[in-house]
Amino acid sequence: MVFRNKNPSLFKPFWVLSVLALLCLSNTGEARQPFACDPKNGLTRTLKFCRVTLPIHVRVRDLIGRLTLQEKIRLLVNNAIAVPRLGIQGYEWWSEALHGVSNVGPGTKFGGAFPGATSFPQVITTAASFNESLWEQIGRVVSDEARAMYNGGNAGLTYWSPNVNIFRDPRWGRGQETPGEDPVLAGKYAASYVRGLQGNGPGNRLKVAACCKHYTAYDLDNWNGIDRYHFNARVSKQDLEDTYDVPFKACVVEGKVASVMCSYNQVNGKPTCADPDLLKNTIRGEWRLNGYIVSDCDSVGVLYDNQHYTETPEEAAADTIKAGLDLDCGPFLAIHTEGAVKRGLLSEIDVNNALANTITVQMRLGMYDGEPSAQPYGNLGPRDVCTPAHQQLALEAARQGIVLLQNRGGTLPLSTSRHRTVAVIGPNSDVTVTMIGNYAGVACGYTTPLQGIARYSRTIHQVACRDVACSNNQLFGAAEIAARRADATVLVMGLDQSIEAEFRDRTGLFLPGLQQELVSRVARASRGPVILVLMSGGPIDVSFAKNDPRIGAILWVGYPGQAGGTAIADVLFGTTNPGGKLPITWYPESYLAKVPMVNMNMRANPARGYPGRTYRFYKGPVVFPFGHGLSFTRFHHKLAKAPSQLSIPLLSSSSINSTIFATTKALKVTHTDCNSLTLGLHIDVENTGTMDGTHTLLVFSSSPAGKYWSDGKQLVGFKKVHVPAGSQQRVVVGLHVCKHLGVVDQFGVRRVPMGEHQILIGEDLKHSISLQADLGDIIKS
Repeated sequence: MVFRNKNPSLFKPFWVLSVLALLCLSNTGEARQPFACDPKNGLTRTLKFCRVTLPIHVRVRDLIGRLTLQEKIRLLVNNAIAVPRLGIQGYEWWSEALHGVSNVGPGTKFGGAFPGATSFPQVITTAASFNESLWEQIGRVVSDEARAMYNGGNAGLTYWSPNVNIFRDPRWGRGQETPGEDPVLAGKYAASYVRGLQGNGPGNRLKVAACCKHYTAYDLDNWNGIDRYHFNARVSKQDLEDTYDVPFKACVVEGKVASVMCSYNQVNGKPTCADPDLLKNTIRGEWRLNGYIVSDCDSVGVLYDNQHYTETPEEAAADTIKAGLDLDCGPFLAIHTEGAVKRGLLSEIDVNNALANTITVQMRLGMYDGEPSAQPYGNLGPRDVCTPAHQQLALEAARQGIVLLQNRGGTLPLSTSRHRTVAVIGPNSDVTVTMIGNYAGVACGYTTPLQGIARYSRTIHQVACRDVACSNNQLFGAAEIAARRADATVLVMGLDQSIEAEFRDRTGLFLPGLQQELVSRVARASRGPVILVLMSGGPIDVSFAKNDPRIGAILWVGYPGQAGGTAIADVLFGTTNPGGKLPITWYPESYLAKVPMVNMNMRANPARGYPGRTYRFYKGPVVFPFGHGLSFTRFHHKLAKAPSQLSIPLLSSSSINSTIFATTKALKVTHTDCNSLTLGLHIDVENTGTMDGTHTLLVFSSSPAGKYWSDGKQLVGFKKVHVPAGSQQRVVVGLHVCKHLGVVDQFGVRRVPMGEHQILIGEDLKHSISLQADLGDIIKS
């Protein structure tokens, strides 16, 4: 990596810091307080909950039985107290690992042995890779570094990541943290990243414990005077089942996540953290969560203080715990739970049940097994953080997430022989921390866009705007002069955390301030090709640039992480052939006037002038559509093998109402054996161009028209495949009929429509699959 050199003392080579850190660790480790159940501690080695040979549930029950009520209550919050008489140290539950070990939250600290950690691209950027194996690999690296920091006493093992909320509205400041707008994409990302983080080893053991957040229908922070603490999301059963809950279900059922976080907002009048239908019945009951449910920070206090959901704080404590909440991020339960028990609103058994869920996760992590060096992952240390391999993966993730939006006349790639001097202009042209987005930690080092381009050509640098707000044009003249002198011009524009962030939703979709004026003026002045590079989490209306013939190419790079500058330059000069696709629709600015951010409805309502949300339901004009992304080569698809019809087996115990079936022409998924309904599409992907490339194959389905559901297309599968020029590769995309060809009716019931389903493969291939059911004698009038 290339380190910023304005203050060299701040960026010693990382291997030097690691060597020094190892010395520090060896000196300080002996003085560190022992881990729970340390065999050297004569006080605890005979206690039943410390016996690693016993089943975890037996150990958990023994530990809870030794605690007083007051001790139990102080374990219900994120900064859990120590219980010295049992050899238990205090524990901070709150750590973050959204796209690398983060210093957001008090559970993780950088410094000493661990001055930094690998900072991967922001989630919205890696989502654009549509690469499940990459997401899992990132999770494994992040958990390696997290375990190493835990072993060194700098971190915990419970990480409140990933954020899998649907990126429903383009203004949402936290959309950057999510995998995008599509529920299938978000669900596959969630399960893949969680598997990477947790390891899911033998005997239900965990490497670290992940947490999928924020459940549910949370995607507004602060818009037009309405904030997340007071927002009541009114959501239909159809949208909840069909969109908002999908990635959370995938997290629990497929990823086997150890935790789910409930959100600040209410859903249909109930705070999510006090709703037993959402917590106890759905997450733990229907989806069978094996883990704990935690509140977003202070959200238990919020439902009492801000939402006035209960008359007393004791009622708030009782309602949340009885609804299924196990842990409070914040002090509320520590303060008010004992009062709730004394008033008879809550029993001690309820408290025990909550503790059983949290302590079970801690035991699955090995936190009651003594000194971690003797346990799995106990050999991980400072040498395993910011390794060359980890940093190379961060670079590869950035490369895969870059999306080529436009490439007029083959502007890109640039040539090192023809474009020897490049003007690098814009407020994001030489940034560091901007590239890692929010919920990030301390990166191993940075390569800025300017530094990356300088590896290929001589650069002329002009910031032109002092920041992304770009409030005056006094420096634009110098930028125009630079563009006239250069063989090519790269404008690195966009947003940062001052425009979109937690508790900061956007007010518009245009480039901030005078950025558009800068781009247009420089494009007019440039004597060589002009490339616009956009750094942002959310979509930007750059219709002006798309329609400007002087702007040859447009790249979206998201927030590309610590190696972002190298990845950008590699795409600009053709070392990397871009293969990313947009995980979000890029709407025009005019869309916002028709869509209040508080309207949670996904489906369009033309009678009321409501255009709907996301590519699945919105049919209006776009700047760039979901799934859009170009390559420097061309790909062609051929269907090698796929069924044209499929018979749906019915469960013998089913009783199908003939009247309802005749009306809907669809079967409830509960009436068929969904586990047997899988099929494979065998697709040949041919590279007909002259450059090797990695292709992102997207497969959509479109169901037969129905009265109670949308007949628009929806993503059902995707594959990443590398295809050398002039060759072809076969890929198999698996489809699950109930999940991918099913629909959700207005009652929130998932059904499989009978009839012709259209399968859309890439942009050049369609295939029909006919689904039919033999109802036989099981029809009931």
